[in-house]
Amino acid sequence: MPLSPAPPIETAMNLQQLRYIHEVARQGLNVSAAAEALFTSQPGISKQIRQLEEELGVDIFTRQGKRLVAITEPGREVLAIAARMLGDLDNLRQVGAEFSQESSGRLCIATTHTQACYVLPTVIRAFIERYPQVALCLQQGNPSQVCDLVVSGQADLVIATESVRDYPKLLSLPCYEWNHCIIAPLGHPILAASPLGLEAVARWPIVTYDSAFTGRNQINRAFKSHGLEPRVVLTALDADVIKTYVRMELGIGIVARMAYDASLDVGLGMVDAGHLFDSSVTHLGLRRNAWLRGYTYDFIERFAPHLTRGLIERALKAGGSEYTI
Repeated sequence: MPLSPAPPIETAMNLQQLRYIHEVARQGLNVSAAAEALFTSQPGISKQIRQLEEELGVDIFTRQGKRLVAITEPGREVLAIAARMLGDLDNLRQVGAEFSQESSGRLCIATTHTQACYVLPTVIRAFIERYPQVALCLQQGNPSQVCDLVVSGQADLVIATESVRDYPKLLSLPCYEWNHCIIAPLGHPILAASPLGLEAVARWPIVTYDSAFTGRNQINRAFKSHGLEPRVVLTALDADVIKTYVRMELGIGIVARMAYDASLDVGLGMVDAGHLFDSSVTHLGLRRNAWLRGYTYDFIERFAPHLTRGLIERALKAGGSEYTI
């Protein structure tokens, strides 16, 4: 007599519980913030976390009263597995969408102001013309903030400077090199300096990027290597703000070369400073376990033509980029 199949093992564990613990950890153990982000209630999240802990037989979080104050050692393992499962679930959805809706969907790009304002517009225009049914989302921030958006799954890809390489969960692909320039009101003596040297730049008050931006390290390093102490009177997160205060004659500006356009930046002159500062490299970052839609590959290649689909797929499988620029 054939044996009857064993009954399925029933479990109360569900994906929603995994989403809850993942979001609580992402929000710095702030259950209220997690509830707001997930459009649910704080008591509901707390209850589901308790149920998951009871089923697993371990505490995921350490508590003081009703507050979560730390992640336990087994909790770290649980959270790592939960993150992988949620990532795989997203990949499953992407696979389904790729074959059922090839030219429609959503693409979220996390990037800095300079990239969004001065580099991406022509790429985005061409992409929208090719994929009118794909909703594009741009999220801006400093390099660390935009990398975090991709790591947490809130964005699909990040375009920023070398800081992308500081995130082990991201595959970092180099796109192009860039450098800085000096901007000043028309007629300013710095624009006529020949040859332009760091000593001449250091004589004037300077308006430039906040230290959160990778390019700022190149600026600081150049002055330090020449024994100079620049007088930075104002820092800002984007080039447009820097230009505003340069126009007010608060100081001369040091900005990314791609951020200056003679036809738009009325009243400002520019002199190239590529010989004064080390170049920076813009990188594109992807989650290492990501499954990408076809139009995502197309967007990337429009932005950086050398990043073909085949190269990206090989890099994802290998766990790293296969070339330098």
